[in-house]
Amino acid sequence: MTSDLEKHLSLDEKPKIEHDEAADYGEHALVNIAVDRITEAPDFADGAKAANDREHALSFRDGCRHYPGALLWGIGMSFTIVMEGYITSLGRNFITFPAFARKYGVFQAEKNRWVINAKWQVAMGDMGMIGTLIGLVIMGFVTDKFGHRYVMMVGLVLIVAFNFMTFFAPNVEILATAGLLGGIPNGLFGILGSVYASEVAPLPIRGFLTSFVNISWIIGQFAASGLMTRMVKIDTEWSFRIPMAITWAWPVPLFIMAVFAPNSPWWCVRRGDYAGAERSLRRLASPKHVSAADTRRSLALLVRTNELEKSMKTKASVWECFRGTNLRRTEIASMTLATQAFSGQTFAYGATYFFVMAGLSTKDAYNMGFVSTGAAFVATCISWILNGWFGRRPLIIYGFSVMTGILLVIGGLALVDKQSAIWAQAGLCVVWLFVYSMTIGPQSFGLAAEVSATRLRSQTLAIARFFYVLMSFLCNTVEPYLINPTALNLKGKTAFVWFGTSFLTVVWCIFRMPETKGITYTELDLLFEHRVKAWRFKSTKVDVTEEIEQ
Repeated sequence: MTSDLEKHLSLDEKPKIEHDEAADYGEHALVNIAVDRITEAPDFADGAKAANDREHALSFRDGCRHYPGALLWGIGMSFTIVMEGYITSLGRNFITFPAFARKYGVFQAEKNRWVINAKWQVAMGDMGMIGTLIGLVIMGFVTDKFGHRYVMMVGLVLIVAFNFMTFFAPNVEILATAGLLGGIPNGLFGILGSVYASEVAPLPIRGFLTSFVNISWIIGQFAASGLMTRMVKIDTEWSFRIPMAITWAWPVPLFIMAVFAPNSPWWCVRRGDYAGAERSLRRLASPKHVSAADTRRSLALLVRTNELEKSMKTKASVWECFRGTNLRRTEIASMTLATQAFSGQTFAYGATYFFVMAGLSTKDAYNMGFVSTGAAFVATCISWILNGWFGRRPLIIYGFSVMTGILLVIGGLALVDKQSAIWAQAGLCVVWLFVYSMTIGPQSFGLAAEVSATRLRSQTLAIARFFYVLMSFLCNTVEPYLINPTALNLKGKTAFVWFGTSFLTVVWCIFRMPETKGITYTELDLLFEHRVKAWRFKSTKVDVTEEIEQ
């Protein structure tokens, strides 16, 4: 698989060191040469190839043993999503709290209860999403300039500051405004964990770390659900103010962790700081299993991939995401994340409110919500095993197909006006969430994080997350009007709407979504450059040695 591009990329064109000077470095010039002159080493290409082959040879167990630092810091930085999952879950479920409804809602005489009307349900959800969109725009520009760690630390400080406004909000208008401001740092956190994990992880543990974002989200929701099952029994404002106050506890350990975390080696390479990249690689690896020579070869692979992308005229710019083969990569990343919104996530993840509107008691609804979150946690753990067996593309397509069928059944049961049908719908929502968390939930985060060019990872994921939030914004705007008793009051028949969007998304996945499992970033660059069909990514073999040497 060759072209004029690879010939143009010939390493013979790189700056050369004099023959007698090269001899001074010995047989292994790559290891002995000064790190800032790594591209001048005669065995630079061989070192990059060796690192590429080594990543393919490592098993998952080897990856964990050889790179414990990557495992630790990748998981640690992903824990910012725990906080986002916690905060998001609070916002979705407070509307069913009797005390919250009395404070910020209106009295519904025909049902003799207080409710948050559809207009303010939409406003509170949408204001948070608008803030998230603003945060994502900022993230796309500042992460490459300042690095993941500093952006995260600033975001954590903002979370603490804006939560004061949420906690002391005297009316629903101020509460919605606080949601707007709090959404800005949430926009930063929503993608930083995935970006960082994808850049510190070697190939054998990359899938695990990039999908860990999903379980972090679930842990946050699990914590919120467990707390709310207790708080809903309290009939005062403290029932919702205590969960709000706990938000102040999350940023402290996360800030300390961000201070000591290593910079992404890819970020250092993009800045030309090869020494900094090598220091980060050493901190990510175990010196017992990864030698200095192995680290230097890994650095050579990073530098080589960066040079390859620069030669493809891939500039670290947001606008570059919409040019050439990067446009396809941006489409895949954006649609892969947006599949979550199109799958009926708004309906099934907000099932607690649906359960109440369908006729379950508030206590039963929250118990079902807690069970759902526990099922999601178990399913995400199972997904790591399934990903090792099947890969991302099959899991997403088959999982999506099953979820689409479940939505159709939920909608059909809504046509039966019996209490047993309501419990059946509730049970199917739990099954839907289990399948979601076993397939598209974790896998979509991982695939979106892996599919972009390394020089455009922050920008591509910011755009992808922006598109996902925008689609969620539209879905969240529509959902309350579909299900709310003061609007269309469709109840379980709302599932028919999401069945339609889910079915269309399955069709897109079949024709446009590639496999990324077991493919290094260098190989992905070449597969996209040669415009390989999505369903052929896994079977197409790229000879990295040939591509590099020609």
